[in-house]
Amino acid sequence: MTPTFPDISISTERLVLRPFEEADLRELVDMMNDELTVAWTPVPHPYTLDEGRAWATRVAPAERTQGHGIVLAVTEHLTHRLVGTVHLSHTNWRARSSEIGYIIAPWARGEGYAAEAVLAVGQWLFHDQHFERLELRTAAGNTASQQVAQKAGCISEGILRNADIVRSRTEDGGWTDIRTDIIVWGLLPEDLEDAPGA
Repeated sequence: MTPTFPDISISTERLVLRPFEEADLRELVDMMNDELTVAWTPVPHPYTLDEGRAWATRVAPAERTQGHGIVLAVTEHLTHRLVGTVHLSHTNWRARSSEIGYIIAPWARGEGYAAEAVLAVGQWLFHDQHFERLELRTAAGNTASQQVAQKAGCISEGILRNADIVRSRTEDGGWTDIRTDIIVWGLLPEDLEDAPGA
């Protein structure tokens, strides 16, 4: 039987990380159509309401039930507004490791929500699930995502050359794919002791 993560919610002082709900769909679609999200992630563009519904109701829940990882909506504790998403993937149950990715909505950037969410998931993963490693990968040009990794206490472990594809704006306003190096970051249980806000 394939191991799976529990169906959970994680709370911090400002955030609630929980499974996606129908009420999140409009904000999910707006977040996924944001220019920075399109540039740095492989989401379809344009991102439609049907794609959002399929993600929230089928794809995201299947990540957990099939043992690959878990997808959580990141919402503000006070307003309940969707401000982002975190996604554990490529989970190796034998090695007790997983990879985390995140997107923060344009209306919530600059608030420190990404680092807070990564730290919350890391603490839950290490303390409750007894994992030994959380990995994060950032495109070489994505300095905002690199700052999140640093704020969360991750250690830069090296560069995977020419390892992924991101999108870049063309002169006519369209998008083109370009290859990029990837920086690999690691977070171990002992790193949380030194992480700001841990």
